[in-house]
Amino acid sequence: MNMRKAALVNAIGKYSKIFLSLVVNAILARILSPNDYGIVAVITVFSTFFTTFSDMGFGPAIIQNKELTEDDIGNIYSFTVYISVGLMFVFSICSIPISIFYDDNVYIPLGLLLSISLLFNALNMVPNGILNRDKKFVSIAVRTVVVYLVSAAITIVLAYFGLRYYALAVQAILTAFFQFLWNYITTRPKFRFKVSMLSIKKIIKYSGYQFAFNMVNYFSRNLDNLLTGKLLGNAELGYYNKAYTLMLYPVNNLTGVVSPVLHPILSDYQNQINIIYKKYMKIVRLLMCIGIYVAPVCYLGANEIINILYGDNWNDSIVCFQYLAIAIIPQMINSSAGAIFQAIGNTKILFINSCINTGITVSGILIGILIGKNIAILSLCVAVSYLCHFITAFFMLIKLGFKYRIIDFIKELLPEMFILGIMIVGTVFYPLSVANIWLSIVLKCVYLGIIFIIGLLVTKEYKLFLSVLKR
Repeated sequence: MNMRKAALVNAIGKYSKIFLSLVVNAILARILSPNDYGIVAVITVFSTFFTTFSDMGFGPAIIQNKELTEDDIGNIYSFTVYISVGLMFVFSICSIPISIFYDDNVYIPLGLLLSISLLFNALNMVPNGILNRDKKFVSIAVRTVVVYLVSAAITIVLAYFGLRYYALAVQAILTAFFQFLWNYITTRPKFRFKVSMLSIKKIIKYSGYQFAFNMVNYFSRNLDNLLTGKLLGNAELGYYNKAYTLMLYPVNNLTGVVSPVLHPILSDYQNQINIIYKKYMKIVRLLMCIGIYVAPVCYLGANEIINILYGDNWNDSIVCFQYLAIAIIPQMINSSAGAIFQAIGNTKILFINSCINTGITVSGILIGILIGKNIAILSLCVAVSYLCHFITAFFMLIKLGFKYRIIDFIKELLPEMFILGIMIVGTVFYPLSVANIWLSIVLKCVYLGIIFIIGLLVTKEYKLFLSVLKR
């Protein structure tokens, strides 16, 4: 399957889930409180850490290494099973100190519940790698929609009957379990009681740096939730987390059409760096163009978007969402960089870059929480951090990974930079004020859409979209 077909299949799955998740979150946001979301956000940070630890970079390594045998896959899977079971018990015990740290006993039963989802998420790592290696994108897309629909429906029923944050924990368990069940039936990895470490040694060099990147990236992505929940309270964390999650919708679900298939497809060209570069630059330009329209819409229409999706009891999330919208463009472009580092076989630079970016993010989060002392300043600091990530990531990718000149990379993005400039001016000088939120968001989308189309026509970047549509 080539990249165009893979991206199309992935798009169908992604956008089906987008529609469903918007509906589900709109319902849950009117049933559950910001405090409920904040509590679950805290404990999820810790369960995500253990899931990241259990992965050990094996998934991408299975995709990259074309010489692994079925026997090797069985040994790697068996190794992850032992790791997963051990981590489940460790996480269950850790729920006690977590409850002490946050001074809330609710984290003990929640920790016990989420340890089950941790187990199945960890068991999913190797089967997911196999599906991506074999380019089974249709199966992945169908699984994504079916699993989400079933788990979300049960979650809404539980929330309606008053289970509050426990409903969200059950959703995590059901999602992980159904994914594992689907993956296991599809891939049938063979478990062995005795694991041969020779199979692990075949991928450890590649997976080692990938694992280190995952761990460092984890702290970069979750420190804000950890500190916000502890220092500013669960309700404030709920508002911030909802705004941050909403910001990730366009980032994950627009770039998510292409990014997941980049590594499986481009790894076939790992010895032809120039081909990967040419293909990737088209993707960068396309993602940047999409972000140039989406980010101003989110910034200008933050009030309408929050109120339509979640209701007026989430108004404290509006300013946070506006500031975080600034990071949508760099986030959309950055989200694809990791797959390219993997495709060219240079996870070492990926790890080094993640260390630098983590330092930037941690500094921004500490400034926002300890100095700013509110979630609005925190959101602004996080957005600025992601802008800095773009600079460091692409300097290392273009200069050290591809060994191309940065000036040539910048020249290719000049048309997009021009369009971004006029979109910023249009956002600042938006002339209308409409009371009806539905009409208001439509007018803002149309207004910015006209400016965007003018920019495409002037720079002739519309040809990029036409070429994609034709294909």
